[in-house]
Amino acid sequence: MTSVAADRRKLALSRFWAEFRHHRAGMAGMVVLLVAVLLALAAPLFIGENVTSVIEGVGQRWAPPSLGEPFGTDESGRSILLMVWWGSRTSLLIGFLAALLSIVIGLVVGVAAGHFRGWLGGALMRVTDWFLVLPSLVTALVLAAILGGSTFTIIMAIGITTWPSTARLIRAQTLAVESRPYIERSKALGAGHWHVTTRHVLPNVAPLLLASTTLEVASAIVTESTLAFLGASSNKTSWGTMLRASYDYGAATQGAWWYILIPGLAILVVVMAFTLVGRALETVLNPRLRRSA
Repeated sequence: MTSVAADRRKLALSRFWAEFRHHRAGMAGMVVLLVAVLLALAAPLFIGENVTSVIEGVGQRWAPPSLGEPFGTDESGRSILLMVWWGSRTSLLIGFLAALLSIVIGLVVGVAAGHFRGWLGGALMRVTDWFLVLPSLVTALVLAAILGGSTFTIIMAIGITTWPSTARLIRAQTLAVESRPYIERSKALGAGHWHVTTRHVLPNVAPLLLASTTLEVASAIVTESTLAFLGASSNKTSWGTMLRASYDYGAATQGAWWYILIPGLAILVVVMAFTLVGRALETVLNPRLRRSA
């Protein structure tokens, strides 16, 4: 039985990859993400944290892009290229971990609300609706200000405020799965709550959750950049803190367009890559979208 299940998983993965690789936009987004993640992981091997030090900036202030400094320098003579490279570690780390926290909370609440349809499910959905009507950006800003500036608090602030949409999505899918006949047969044979949710519900919501995760990471990166620009940063160099610094030091009035454009383009390219991968996953994993495509 184990070998049969393993063979089925391998066949399903091979079919998934065969369909996914035909989506050019999704493949392009995946290549961009792989390059971005590899560069972020390799950053400590080539550069150090001293590239963000205002004391050790050795370049000319507000130097435009050139052969020596392809992305120019900032108000302290620091290389924008090296700062964007180093800042990718913080932006991607916060994006991934905040999205993971949001997905985990949304998954637990969504499955519980869809499986337990009595007072517990109703109470969970009322809590979800309460969080849903709160302005997530303002709430995250307040939480970050209360908890203090650190990577952990920014991750918590983003994750706690962005899970309700995932919970509603997972609850709807859970209700659809548990309305199928084989769930009734499983319960009639004595299956408990844990067996139904882990053996039947979770495998069926996992594909939807995978597609949702990529979109959540993109949203978390944008939220982190917005919070950093508004002043609630993790006290580490990120693409958002670079945009904030360009505003604080008047890059626009100095004519240093590169200080604004380069971090903004980094956010745009990575978020677009996550979006392309997420849309491609939705098309492959959703039978209705696959037929229409």
